[in-house]
Amino acid sequence: MEHSSFPILLAVLLLGALIGFGYTRGKRNNRSIYLSAFRDLEKLFRPDDRTYTAIGGLVGHHANFRFDRREPFFEIDATITLLPRHTPLYLPISKMTMKNDRLYVTLYMRYPPPCEGHLIEKGHAASRGAAITHEHRLDREEVRWGELVFYLYYERMKMRELFLAFMRENPDPRTIRHIAVTADERRAYIYLIPERGTVAGVIEPVHRFFESVFTQ
Repeated sequence: MEHSSFPILLAVLLLGALIGFGYTRGKRNNRSIYLSAFRDLEKLFRPDDRTYTAIGGLVGHHANFRFDRREPFFEIDATITLLPRHTPLYLPISKMTMKNDRLYVTLYMRYPPPCEGHLIEKGHAASRGAAITHEHRLDREEVRWGELVFYLYYERMKMRELFLAFMRENPDPRTIRHIAVTADERRAYIYLIPERGTVAGVIEPVHRFFESVFTQ
């Protein structure tokens, strides 16, 4: 009886060791991803004040940046949600539902934009949480940006022209999945996949685009 239970005990010990290793490695990887993203944001925006908050244990983190100087924006919120790499048994399920890490950046602007507009990747547009509040009052057309298909929503032709010019100047969306300019709230918004070491390079041209839109 004791001899027959040995393989079971060994399997349990190996499983425990693998789970422990996966937890340590996943925790380290998630920490590396969110720290890289937030450092890139700090380097790019150079805030006068900053606050960091853990909002979901190892998978959710929030950054708030504030600015005293006269920038087009006075505050930025950034929220990153990460795959649960520290739970290897649940990770495959999460990859099917959540698919990838997510970084949401919201810029609160001092000036109103000329109108509302969105550039949203077609696959992301079909997901939950990607609804556009004022979709009923916006025109929509399908555009190709790099290798991906996006929906371009615009309230006026001026916004359409601004987005098309931005895409011509930046022919590869890289990890961007949604860019938005909302007139009512004076906000600009970016959703992207936060790959290590790339966040600043991806957001920098979008940041310049927002400045041009909000200072028209």
